[in-house]
Amino acid sequence: MPEAYERHLVPVFFRPFAADLAARAAALRPGTVLELAAGTGALTSALLTAVPTASVVATDLNEAMVTAGSAREPRADWRQADAQELPFEDGGFDLVLCQFGVMFFPDRPAAYAEVRRVLAPQGRFLFNSWGPLASHGFGAAFQTALEESVSGAAPPFLKDVPHGYSDPAVVAADLAAAGLTLATAEEVTLEGVAESAASVATGFLTGTPVSAAVQDREDAQALRAAVTRKMTDRLGTGPVTAPMSATVYTAHK
Repeated sequence: MPEAYERHLVPVFFRPFAADLAARAAALRPGTVLELAAGTGALTSALLTAVPTASVVATDLNEAMVTAGSAREPRADWRQADAQELPFEDGGFDLVLCQFGVMFFPDRPAAYAEVRRVLAPQGRFLFNSWGPLASHGFGAAFQTALEESVSGAAPPFLKDVPHGYSDPAVVAADLAAAGLTLATAEEVTLEGVAESAASVATGFLTGTPVSAAVQDREDAQALRAAVTRKMTDRLGTGPVTAPMSATVYTAHK
């Protein structure tokens, strides 16, 4: 999964927003940074380029992601860590960063409470989460193609998880429950550019948990082909572009 994620999804979805978050982080001039749910290091690399003097600890729950990320971005100190039980001392970081990871935390207030604990007194928590599925051109096209192609109920992963935490009021309430104050919430829409619709389809089908729901089906190969064809019909052939919306949040103690 990390290889497919890095190859097909990171350049299209995550690097554009990594550049945005890294620029915001650089404006805060942090000395010590903790990144949660770092994946394969898209934001990590952008951050270290924007703030080369910062000491960066990059973490992820998934050991395979940590292995892949540490190989791709060795300038950071990589650690496997659960965001809900961080293995770090109190007040050790000027900035905690998380790119499109908070949606995956089973208990967000618990994770945010850990963020509060490890933040320095004047520290900041900077993170983003995807908007509704309809606001993500690639994701919406994929889900529609999947629903049109699958026999039975289509996996609801995209709608329920990556795009299921899109209400700023809910985010603010979760932060408040952890003793954090939401300072800003800004909607940002960027353009994603993919080498082809087929590449994006491959990324979703093999680089996300959707793969688990598809790979054991008897019609898995035909389903992948149908989804790829329908996405290509909808988005076009050759390089394709689509808008992608997210909300960027800043919080503090």
